[in-house]
Amino acid sequence: MWRSAGSNWFRRLSAAARRYADDEGDWLYSSEWWGTDYDCSHSVLQSNSGKGNGVVSVVAHPSSKPSRMHWPSVERWLQQRWEQVHVGYGDGGNLRVLGYEWRVLRFNHVTRQSTAKVMAVYHEDKPESVYLIQQPHCLAVPYLKSMVSSGLTTLASCNYEINSALQGKKNMHILCIGHGGGSLPLFLASKIQGAIVHIVEIDPLVISASIQAMGFPAFSLMTQSGYRAFTKPDVINEVMWKGTHERLYLYEADAEEFITKSNNLYDMIFIDAYDGDDIFPHKFWNPDLPFLKALSSRLHPKHGTVVVNLHSDSDVLNNVGSFPSELELVLPMGKYVYQVCRAYKDVVLGTGNSCKEKGGHGLAFTVAVPWVCNTSLVVCRGFSLDSEYINRNLIVNALISKSLELEHVLDLPFPCLEYLKKGFVLVE
Repeated sequence: MWRSAGSNWFRRLSAAARRYADDEGDWLYSSEWWGTDYDCSHSVLQSNSGKGNGVVSVVAHPSSKPSRMHWPSVERWLQQRWEQVHVGYGDGGNLRVLGYEWRVLRFNHVTRQSTAKVMAVYHEDKPESVYLIQQPHCLAVPYLKSMVSSGLTTLASCNYEINSALQGKKNMHILCIGHGGGSLPLFLASKIQGAIVHIVEIDPLVISASIQAMGFPAFSLMTQSGYRAFTKPDVINEVMWKGTHERLYLYEADAEEFITKSNNLYDMIFIDAYDGDDIFPHKFWNPDLPFLKALSSRLHPKHGTVVVNLHSDSDVLNNVGSFPSELELVLPMGKYVYQVCRAYKDVVLGTGNSCKEKGGHGLAFTVAVPWVCNTSLVVCRGFSLDSEYINRNLIVNALISKSLELEHVLDLPFPCLEYLKKGFVLVE
């Protein structure tokens, strides 16, 4: 199916292969944080959640990248940042790199909820003061790369001026439902200069873990009344995050309540919300409950794009005969996956031809994530092609073309195409 749609493109790619920077989050290094050898790992946080996530813990694993030979250049960068951000504040040249670690957020000691790479730095004159800084360029878990690649590529295919957003000339309003360690919103805010990212997380323990143990910017934290929890960031946060953390807004809230009461209009919504039992909550996909309808009303009517991370439910697929044969092949993760896809398509795009009446064709598709049992669902308003007859091949070729442009302008360390080409299926 994919080969016939994109075979010409693969030949062109082979003639114009791009050289990528070393991707510290490549699956090549997954043995450091996904493997079974935990001899060098240690727990840095563990507590019981009051929000249904069971035991929330953060486990640290040694990282081989960047190697020590690169640490002096990082220290020089820290010095330059200090001088740019805190003119006349004093000498920041005594900041030193202590090392790098993978930090893995787990629920009930089993589910890998989130993975982030952190850098630890300290002051030479205050060696007891250690600061953790999450590395914003590093997306480790493949499904995050899939969400970014498929979601941004689709948005860019809707005549959305993504270059203006990348350069900060216009704002891109993004909502992330489910926070984890925060690697997705931090990546988006650091790569897209015009990104205004709202993050909703129901569990205060997860928020605390991301800030204290996974190096997420503390200045992003919001109060229940809608103000910054900290009136100003501390010195090290200014050095590391100035220009980025002002555009991150982390709310402790129930996603259904947040989006129902919100007046914001979002260009993109990312949903990655699983509980301690590794279940995608029923209220997030039942079309008869308030969440989906409220989400639809908060999505930009011309190009709004929703990306949902889906994976196995607690019950295995036990009635494959009720599913379309194509979906059986690429979505064998759980009996609710197909229903989730149809619910989002029907509510966000409208059933029948109603999406066309809104001025766009609309598009819903899934892609299988490499290496792990996840699926990315993408539902987009306004996707259109210069043809009255829209078929899978035309859509795939349009997405391939945009993915190549996108990875160049974003300077991604990984190819978008790798996360679009596997198991592409239109949700009918």
